[in-house]
Amino acid sequence: MHRLARTGGTAELLRWLAGRAEGWAGLVGPDGTVLHAAARTAGAMVPDVAGLVAEGASALTERGVQAYSVDTGAYTALLFPLGVSPRGGGDPSAPVLAVVTPRPVAAGLATLLADVVLPLSLCLQAETLERKRRRVDLAESRGREAVLHLLMTGQLSIAQQVAGALRPRLPDPVRVCVVECSGGGRDEVARVCADADGGRSWIVRCPVYARHLILVMPAEAEVPEPGAVPPDETVAARVGDCVVGVSEPVPLADTATGYRQAFHALAVARELPARHARFGVSPDSALVVGPAGHRWADELLNPLLTHVPRRAQDPGSQELLATAASWLAFSSHATDHLKVHRNTLAARLRLIGELLGLDLHRLADQAALDLALRVRATPAPACTPEPAQSGSPASGTSASGSLASGASEAAGGLDAILVRPAVRDWADQQLAPVLGAEETLRTWVRCEGRIGPAAAELGISVPGARKRLTRLETVLQRSLLRPPSARYDLWLALRSRDLGAAA
Repeated sequence: MHRLARTGGTAELLRWLAGRAEGWAGLVGPDGTVLHAAARTAGAMVPDVAGLVAEGASALTERGVQAYSVDTGAYTALLFPLGVSPRGGGDPSAPVLAVVTPRPVAAGLATLLADVVLPLSLCLQAETLERKRRRVDLAESRGREAVLHLLMTGQLSIAQQVAGALRPRLPDPVRVCVVECSGGGRDEVARVCADADGGRSWIVRCPVYARHLILVMPAEAEVPEPGAVPPDETVAARVGDCVVGVSEPVPLADTATGYRQAFHALAVARELPARHARFGVSPDSALVVGPAGHRWADELLNPLLTHVPRRAQDPGSQELLATAASWLAFSSHATDHLKVHRNTLAARLRLIGELLGLDLHRLADQAALDLALRVRATPAPACTPEPAQSGSPASGTSASGSLASGASEAAGGLDAILVRPAVRDWADQQLAPVLGAEETLRTWVRCEGRIGPAAAELGISVPGARKRLTRLETVLQRSLLRPPSARYDLWLALRSRDLGAAA
């Protein structure tokens, strides 16, 4: 009996009792509702079990006794309340052990049932506590996921308010770390991560990638303690089959930027023996567009920012902005991130495209929207100042090749931003690792980031194209094949270089 309680719990104990009674065994609520049940065989049928059990449960409640039996012509129902203490009394809402057995009742069965009440009660309490623990864990996990979502969409104050009920406090500044686990080991790796930094990091199970953990870690001090090993390196060393990518130090408000950096570093780490990489120093495109870029982004996004839904149940501007940012980052996986149906996502994207005058099937327009959203999330004083320029197109005026490149008219003013010296320097820095060997990259970008058409244009197989892009990920230190992808920045860099060459 105790062995079954330890190894199989309530279900195994009831199955064993049904076999010993050669009938039916179950747990019943005070109102006669069957909570758990087992029969001697799958086909065993006991007449009017519900009636017998309901009658006995009602009598137990009314009389307050510690045991009760109901006899019919062929069967006997024996009932023992689980909530009765040895000194009498107990919880009237506690379940009742009920066993229906053929008459005559086997010798010693009533004693056996009295003995099983205690282990069965303990099993039921343990299982109830476990279910509550799982609900608490799920609620905490969803709460942490919600805080991460708020941080990714720039809602810092709300994120901090929600995080106030959880631990630890959100650090600032931070490094964002993405840990890729194998199989179902994410919970164990989360424990290793918490142990590695003393529980200071904000650990979230990624809602998009089932094998990823996201850590929002306190940025290291300028002068670390001698011999101290950063938590991300400790995790990579202690967990033999995980891969770790880490961002630069960023303000808490720039968590989305830190996540993109960590994801790009993760693509590099997969190819390294140490399975660990940190994002290389590279300015964000949103920091080099200058005041003119802010004006362009505001103009492009204005229809979305001022959108008022016609019905209360339709998405408003903030929800559409969050949808656009999530889709640009995670592509079709945005349904997991936003917890919406794919048809809902498609409808929102159609509305966003109509409001902005963009064709979101085109990589050029996706890159324009992604840049505009990042520029809007970047404080204007942080951007590179606007130098005096001569001979460059005025802001809001399309360069002659803009529409030919596939960008919609609403995003045409982007070309005036891409010819800025600071942007051209940024583009040269992005493309420097592949200087002189851009054919595969240009073809892939020209084919809207799709491997099949790019492979056909290059005259190679799809696996061959994938291998080339995987090598480019290592060279560029950016993720290309999995979102968040660097394809938007690469389109902008290539476009900026082409505009500079044509000037």
